[in-house]
Amino acid sequence: MTVEVQQPLNSVDLEAVGGLVAAVQADPAKAKTTWAAHVTWEGGFRSAAKVRGFDPTPSDEPPALGGGDSAANPVEQLLSALGNCLAVGYAANATVAGIQLDKLTVDVKGDVDLHVFLGLAEGHAGFDSITANVRIDSPASREELEALHQKVIRSSPVGHTLNNEVPVNVELA
Repeated sequence: MTVEVQQPLNSVDLEAVGGLVAAVQADPAKAKTTWAAHVTWEGGFRSAAKVRGFDPTPSDEPPALGGGDSAANPVEQLLSALGNCLAVGYAANATVAGIQLDKLTVDVKGDVDLHVFLGLAEGHAGFDSITANVRIDSPASREELEALHQKVIRSSPVGHTLNNEVPVNVELA
């Protein structure tokens, strides 16, 4: 007897995703989730973020900003979070639509004026703009890829967070 094992389209477990969709449809309260990270300072500009049971994610600044350049800095991690969120969105939505992805890359960059961070001015300390360039190799038509792209843009949690004012409350304990 021969057993054929089929790799799911785009290596996405649609059964798990479908199970979550069904659970949220049955109980809308299950859509409300909370995510967390615990960050510990390690000296200088180094810190590490602990998330769930994973190894800590290190953070540092480049030498020009006084760091040791041992890890991506927080703004680079934010850009990475957007790129990773978009990649998940493309993989999930492409799979649901039956679109095969042969290759997917997301290049993300942003512009930050350091005047406020360095204490040389008052005002906006964050990104002035962020650009993501997505490249998809797929046998799908351009129209299918455009529809996929629009769906991902409409549903990206990190993209929406960056595009909208989100209350951030930082308290000193």
